Amino acid sequence: MKYLYIVALSICIANCSPQKTPATTKTCLGKISTTVQIEGARTIIGSNMFYPEERERSVQFSSFDIDTTEVTNQMFTKFVSETGYVTTAEKPQAGFNTAGGAVFKQPTAKNLNWWQFVEGANWRAPEGPGSSIKDRGFEPVVQVSFEDAQAYAKWKGRDLPSEGQWEFAARANDTTEFVWGDERAPEGQEMANSWQGAFPIQNTLKDGYQLRAPVGCYPPNDYGLYDMIGNVWEWTKTPYSPQDQNPVYAIKGGSFLCAPNFCARYRAPARQPQEGDFSTNHIGFRTVSKEVSN
Repeated sequence: MKYLYIVALSICIANCSPQKTPATTKTCLGKISTTVQIEGARTIIGSNMFYPEERERSVQFSSFDIDTTEVTNQMFTKFVSETGYVTTAEKPQAGFNTAGGAVFKQPTAKNLNWWQFVEGANWRAPEGPGSSIKDRGFEPVVQVSFEDAQAYAKWKGRDLPSEGQWEFAARANDTTEFVWGDERAPEGQEMANSWQGAFPIQNTLKDGYQLRAPVGCYPPNDYGLYDMIGNVWEWTKTPYSPQDQNPVYAIKGGSFLCAPNFCARYRAPARQPQEGDFSTNHIGFRTVSKEVSN
């Protein structure tokens, strides 16, 4: 059974109706192909204040640079166009015998599960047949497995961040509860693309986005990095637990589905497990340079 961590995954092999995002800005940034340099460090990541899997631990890494934004649909399109790469979700999935990926759907009286396997869901159609990335080139690419993210990074001559690299970059050398301070929404301002309302049945859309927002629509952290929190979870190359028999990796940052009453993992120390050979419509990634000596 696939390692989806929110609720049991149900099968929706039929062409499920896609969710629609309200009309929003197609881009919030101009040039987004920049990186930020991070100096190497020995530091403590994690937290002993929240979930047990976040326990504090020591990590060390050399200097690296990290993408200022998540990899976008536009960027991933170029990768596929130049390489002919076929993603995991475009191939038959074990246990389902058809291509597809996991899609969030608000539960109904007839189907209480909010994760469904949707045939035909992939990076070009993140919510399944009928959905599209047309005019969504600046949104983070999703329906990409760890293997897909790793392939993109290799094509760029880069790497996926370790959990330590990712968290250190997200914290920006600060110790506040959130990367922007100690209040989730200071003076009522939403600082990241997350769920407002009672998850999973009511989303007030106070932040303007039902699903993913274009990258860079919220204030950057003190290192100039956008969307380290919210929008989409991000792959790291760090195994979630040494005891995992199958390749399961730590994902970071939370997503548009994190709410105060559920998940609440829109904090830098938060982590979740995700199988490397499966994709969803709320996990993306960004890349880092290969580590060099200080």
